[in-house]
Amino acid sequence: MGLNIAAAATWTLLRRAPGLTWLRNYRAAWLLSDVAAGLVLSAMLAPVGLAYAVASGLPGVCGLYATLAPLIAYAIFGPSRIMVLGPDSAMVGLILSVVPPLAAGNSAYAVQLAGAMAIVAGAVSVASGFAGLGFVTELLSKPIRYGYINGIAVAIVIAQLPNLCGVKLESSGPLRELWDLGWAIASGKGNAATFLVGAGTLLAVAILRRFTRLPGALIGVGVATLAVIVWDLDRRAGVSVFGAIPGGLPRFSVPLIRIEDMATIAAGGCAAALVAFADTSVLSRALASREKSSVDPNQEMIALGVANVAAGLFQGFPVSSSSSRTPVAAAAGAKTQMTCIVGAIVVALFLLVSPPWLERTPDAALAAIVLLSAIGLFDVADLRRWLLVQPWEFWLSIVCFAGVVTFGVIPGIGIAVMIAVLEFLWDAWRPHSAVLGRVEGVRGYHDVSRHPDARQEPGLVLMRWDAPLFFANAEFFRERALAAVESAASPVRWLVVAAEPVTSIDITAADALVDLENALKAAGVKLAFAEIKGPVKDKFRRFGLMDLIGEDFVFPTVGAAVDAYHASISTLPRGAA
Repeated sequence: MGLNIAAAATWTLLRRAPGLTWLRNYRAAWLLSDVAAGLVLSAMLAPVGLAYAVASGLPGVCGLYATLAPLIAYAIFGPSRIMVLGPDSAMVGLILSVVPPLAAGNSAYAVQLAGAMAIVAGAVSVASGFAGLGFVTELLSKPIRYGYINGIAVAIVIAQLPNLCGVKLESSGPLRELWDLGWAIASGKGNAATFLVGAGTLLAVAILRRFTRLPGALIGVGVATLAVIVWDLDRRAGVSVFGAIPGGLPRFSVPLIRIEDMATIAAGGCAAALVAFADTSVLSRALASREKSSVDPNQEMIALGVANVAAGLFQGFPVSSSSSRTPVAAAAGAKTQMTCIVGAIVVALFLLVSPPWLERTPDAALAAIVLLSAIGLFDVADLRRWLLVQPWEFWLSIVCFAGVVTFGVIPGIGIAVMIAVLEFLWDAWRPHSAVLGRVEGVRGYHDVSRHPDARQEPGLVLMRWDAPLFFANAEFFRERALAAVESAASPVRWLVVAAEPVTSIDITAADALVDLENALKAAGVKLAFAEIKGPVKDKFRRFGLMDLIGEDFVFPTVGAAVDAYHASISTLPRGAA
């Protein structure tokens, strides 16, 4: 008994911590490749982590903390062979919209708020993963997902432009910030030296990314820092610099926040969990497709949650997968998550050493890194395609985009989720249905609206319903069925519902079927069904519909229903199915 319990516990642990499995099966031949890839990856981790933290309104060192803990957590719990977690551009807009307004300039409290937000995001993800809700982000269609991500990208760009131009703004909200920035520049409040440093960094990193495989972020920030040191730009020209950072590794700390801030942090954490898993699920599917492997979305959600909890408990902030750093690690020859562990070790050494030149890193250079990453979030090609092939989905994406830009990131994501629910209900509320007939030379029964020459049996209406039957479309189904009977060319004796596409039925729909049966019976029409799936048939029995309709009027195929109809009347010849 005890051995069985121990074996079950071990199996559960192995299932929820895949890192223990790959570590146990690790091959010495992989180590050199993983170490080399980890060193290449580490060249991006430090500058990007610092940049995203500053862009989020947090002390820069928090970006290194939020890099270190999640890399180790995902290496243990993550199911993907290689996935880099850490600060991400998609998270910047979320954190910036929640934390700085609550912190009101108190950087220590901002760290507490960001940590609490990460823990909420992590707890939501872990709970959802254990509940088997890894599919939830699939409810967000691609146009909706692109809409809010494009909106977040615009919000990030607008938020970073003042840092790039050396302008200090007090306004909040993307549109207000853009307006105030324009007035500030027109009034000559910008700093030319700051702009040259930021724009130069942006151009250099963009060129390096486009034409080389060199670590553009590290080189760009390094050269900008060197320029500040050589020409003393921070003291002579007023270029804002990073400043001193505390040395040493992050300490374990449970974030403490005010009660009145909890609701806002909870909303922000839930939004962060949704955005993070949407990005991670897309990236993990892409990697699995390339490697011809499978994806475990629930384990991905658990791993992402553990990584966020770890970030929150070690003075970090909400994190996600990186669609830029993950391919770098893969291209550098990463074999396993050991690559991320090597990257974490390098970041830890960086924290312990705390290089003095870091204090004079220009904020404009870090803003340039974030700007370039935010620009990379935009997707215009798909928008053009949607406008041509499905205009309403294009405008759906634009509405989500406008919601984020106009009302802010958190309300904008709420709008996106609400639109996703409405889109789903609309499709299910008014599904397609068809009256069927026989087409000469073609097997089966087909939509008469697409085949005007299709032959319909006199006195028989075959209607196919292409959706589940539930509360949102139950009345519409009843109306369509009665309309099919009323519009028939000859008096109807039978209405047969081809129910193969019906995957479920609820109480409301069952009651609507009772009403339909009564209405048809009063008109002298018999209701029958064909091709009902087994689980749906079980519900028919449970709801009493089988007794109402009659077992003899539920047929395995449409052809069998037609044969039974022919057999029931003596005036028509018996036809083949």
